[in-house]
Amino acid sequence: MEAVIAVFALLFLLFIGLGAYATVKAVGAARRGVDRTIEQARRTVEDHTLRAKSFVQVGPAAEIAQLRLALRTSMRATQDALRAGAAEDESLKESLGLFERLSAHGHELDADLRRLESEPDRAELTGRLAQLRSRTERITESADSLRRAVRDRARRFVDDDLGVLSDQIDIEADALRHWTPAGPAPEQRPDASASAAADGPDAEHARSRWPRSAEEQPPQAITPPSPRIAHPWQKKPRPESTT
Repeated sequence: MEAVIAVFALLFLLFIGLGAYATVKAVGAARRGVDRTIEQARRTVEDHTLRAKSFVQVGPAAEIAQLRLALRTSMRATQDALRAGAAEDESLKESLGLFERLSAHGHELDADLRRLESEPDRAELTGRLAQLRSRTERITESADSLRRAVRDRARRFVDDDLGVLSDQIDIEADALRHWTPAGPAPEQRPDASASAAADGPDAEHARSRWPRSAEEQPPQAITPPSPRIAHPWQKKPRPESTT
């Protein structure tokens, strides 16, 4: 009895542990989903703010907003293209590693540009802006080049697969258009059983009822048949009328 109680207690503790683990995992997944949603919403708001600043403001402030917007747009598009391609092409993992290194420089540049927005010194702002503009162009050119290479690679794979598929379809279509016509089937004389089965029971009954021709008569025995034996219960045949 004590062993049974111990087993039930162990199972109860196991179920509690599994439930707690599942709850923690669910809460973690929900928290990560909320964090991703908040991060995405924050980036969307920042992108719209930068786009508004690039149109409304003038001078160095507008150029800083344009540089930040161009940097974020290029890096995000390249990141999406690499992640989508790496899911189907294992050789893009090295490209992802290169992008991670480039992304670190991009984050550092974006932070420098953000700090430069609050720079009160006009001369300092103008001097640093030229150097940050050059860094932005180098990073965005590298990101754009990597993204175009990934898209060209994916397009080449699609074209190659489509070409192979088209060749296979052409071969199959040619095979379907050429065939050897089958010759006429040899005539077969139906046997008696097949004829009987085809004619049905009525035809078989008719053949047994009506007398056959001379060729179809079965061979007669050498000894003539003996006269019929008349039974007392049989009626005598009536004489034919002469009138």
